[in-house]
Amino acid sequence: MSDTIWLRGITAHAHHGVFAFEREQGQKFVLDVGYEVDTRTAARSDSVEDTVSYAEVADALHHLLVTEPLNLVETVAERMAAAVLAFPGVRAATVVLHKPEAPISIPFDDVSLTIRRTPLTVVPLAPVPVSLGLGGNVGDVRGHLRAAVAGLREVLDDVRVGPLVRTPAMTLPESDPQPDYLNTVVTARTRLAAAEVLALAHSLELEAGRRRDARWGPRTLDVDLLAYGDVVSADLELVLPHPGAGERSFVVVPWAALEPERSLDGESLAARSARLSGEILETREDWA
Repeated sequence: MSDTIWLRGITAHAHHGVFAFEREQGQKFVLDVGYEVDTRTAARSDSVEDTVSYAEVADALHHLLVTEPLNLVETVAERMAAAVLAFPGVRAATVVLHKPEAPISIPFDDVSLTIRRTPLTVVPLAPVPVSLGLGGNVGDVRGHLRAAVAGLREVLDDVRVGPLVRTPAMTLPESDPQPDYLNTVVTARTRLAAAEVLALAHSLELEAGRRRDARWGPRTLDVDLLAYGDVVSADLELVLPHPGAGERSFVVVPWAALEPERSLDGESLAARSARLSGEILETREDWA
């Protein structure tokens, strides 16, 4: 459940625009923002400590609006959404940015852009570290994994690839036996939103002929988003960090090779890897 608090008509003289005169002279901008929170706790306590202060939100947005000049209203609106989502408890933000004095040669009343963002769809202000788990157990698995890594390198930055590990397939009770899995982990950085990284993962699976006929069934390619910066999500489409990843040897061991000091639930990947490495049947370095 989410309720929405609206701030309408936040007005500022700012210097956003692609033209030199817009940067020099500035113009009027008007901002409407609705942020979604659960207000029931605050309603029961009647305490400002249990809500997201609209005064603090307004101050933060006004300061951001008048500081760093940007070219496009698209970028300004995205920055506003990210600023609102940074407040604890905010689940989503709708931003309506008005530019009523835009340089248009014909009579008009207003130019406005409306966006809605969540922690999974907002564009990060700076590159975000991401970790993805890759695996498969049918078909040309190594070929599919290499193609997936190549696809990630085309879109993501600073891509690093962990060792390839072989483990028995995880199957449901009384299901047919399956070939062993080959798995690895990739770390990278990106300005894509988390939902965009998930879409990229699904597109790579589709290219490899992935079919979702049965839970824990054989897979030509599986690409899971393990972590996206510090984002925590219980969304039905994307749970972050990936549930159970820290207890799966085929994730932990290759991940620890890339980020041994990373902590999951208070325990380093290096420590987890030492505890779980006995489940690994085979490890290959520099396979990609």
